[in-house]
Amino acid sequence: MTAFRIAVSAFSVVLAFSPVSVALAQQPPAQPAAPKAAAPKSAAPKSTAPKSATATPAPTGGDSQPTLLGQYGDWGAYTATPGGKKICFVLAKPKSSKTEPAGRSRDQAYMFISSRPAENVKNEVSVTIGYPFKTSSDATVEVGGAKFAMYTQNDGAWIKNVADEARMIDTMRKAGDVTVKGTSGKGTNSTDQYSLKGLAQALERVDQECR
Repeated sequence: MTAFRIAVSAFSVVLAFSPVSVALAQQPPAQPAAPKAAAPKSAAPKSTAPKSATATPAPTGGDSQPTLLGQYGDWGAYTATPGGKKICFVLAKPKSSKTEPAGRSRDQAYMFISSRPAENVKNEVSVTIGYPFKTSSDATVEVGGAKFAMYTQNDGAWIKNVADEARMIDTMRKAGDVTVKGTSGKGTNSTDQYSLKGLAQALERVDQECR
């Protein structure tokens, strides 16, 4: 399946993000052994960085630039039109991260929720974790007392059972935070906690943009 990417340039904000590039709205690889063999869809960036409300994404080698629709709490809402196909997405970085053993280096992690109307894809959850996952390992998302499995490849993760996504998104809209856990190829365990402040408003904004 052909993947498309949108590269966003380096930036800095008040909270002093490190300058990094981002690849967004990339279709994941075929899922090896996921329940219900759900067709993969979404955004698995190598390294991702949200922009401040005043920042402007950089040109992307011919593809249209991502446009910030608004910053809602801890979540940014964006739209872009790579290859003439409109996409919308929200993203955030963790409010807290830890590794075991402590002190292991990793790139910045981010969580995405993407919609691609041309492909009938709506509110697809994905994560970029900041390191290559352990081969054939699952990541987990915990929110509102529920736990969801994510299948992994390289540094990306996607919900294993697509039928769970609507319930997961509904839970996230009402919860205060969400926790993502994974294991690197070197055996490092990571735990990232994301604030869900502003998520419901950010999703409403991209829903308006990508109906």
